[in-house]
Amino acid sequence: MAFKTEFEFTLPKGYVDKDGNTHKKGVMRLATAKDEILPLQDYRVQSNRAYLVIILLSRVITKLGDLQSINPSVIEELFSTDLAYLQDFYRRINEEGTAAVKVSCPACSHDFEVDMGSDLGES
Repeated sequence: MAFKTEFEFTLPKGYVDKDGNTHKKGVMRLATAKDEILPLQDYRVQSNRAYLVIILLSRVITKLGDLQSINPSVIEELFSTDLAYLQDFYRRINEEGTAAVKVSCPACSHDFEVDMGSDLGES
């Protein structure tokens, strides 16, 4: 089995570009040490530590819909629900190595896994 370094995701709401197109499906790669260190030198992060997540996500999201590039401006324009989703997704794949979440059925107590990278955000 090959080591997985990229994970697909579907945003709950989606990024709406300047033409009104919504982009929901994307790919996030595992972060490197460089991805986590370099943003600390960015003046935006130095003046506002909360900006770290914006820079970091713009580095590790390799695809979002039909967008040609993912940069901090794109991440800044995400709905807060999508930003929270991506932060959790980042933590899950980088700390746990998987996009799966262990859950239990409330009716029968059966344990199973749900892949957070699946189309759960689709309506």
